Amino acid sequence: MADSPVNGAEEVARAGGRFARMVTEVFAPQYVAIAMPPAVGLLAEGWSGLAWGLLGAALCAGVPAAVIAMGVRQGRLDSIHLVERKSRKGPITVGVAAVITGLAVLALLDAPRVVMVSAAVMLAWGLVMGPITLLWKISFHTGVSAGTAVVLARVVPPLPVLLVGGLLVAVIGWARVQVTHHTPAQAVAGAAAGTATAWATLEILL
Repeated sequence: MADSPVNGAEEVARAGGRFARMVTEVFAPQYVAIAMPPAVGLLAEGWSGLAWGLLGAALCAGVPAAVIAMGVRQGRLDSIHLVERKSRKGPITVGVAAVITGLAVLALLDAPRVVMVSAAVMLAWGLVMGPITLLWKISFHTGVSAGTAVVLARVVPPLPVLLVGGLLVAVIGWARVQVTHHTPAQAVAGAAAGTATAWATLEILL
């Protein structure tokens, strides 16, 4: 007997939920932030830029990601996505401190400017979206992904990057709403804040 329309709709809903959870995991802000400096360094400076980008990623994004993962393992944090807003203060503070320290190290080592600017964009995200999320759970998923697209658009042809990036951010925002971790307004606000802070940082420093 063929599936009823109700069963078919339920299966579609389950598939949509699985896809949303996968998108949420793959595009976690920590992962996107870790990938950004090496990608930008490679595209702008070649293999040497990749090496500098890996160092910047380890210092500025890897340390906060490790702190969050340890908190999840110890049961102090709900997940790497920090679903509970009240649990975000400590990791955000650590993240901002890590980026400031990482920027200082990169400056002392005379890292390529584009890698340092990538780290500065991370700092701007923390300083702008961090205080907001303590009062209203703005989406770091959409913010970091949107801001990363803006940064990449400075080192490669911007139109395809922004088109693909815009589509990805829309899907990520849908996924965050689908898994009930954010409202549509929080997802849109995150994308707007991430884009604006990245653009402003690039305009000032590049």
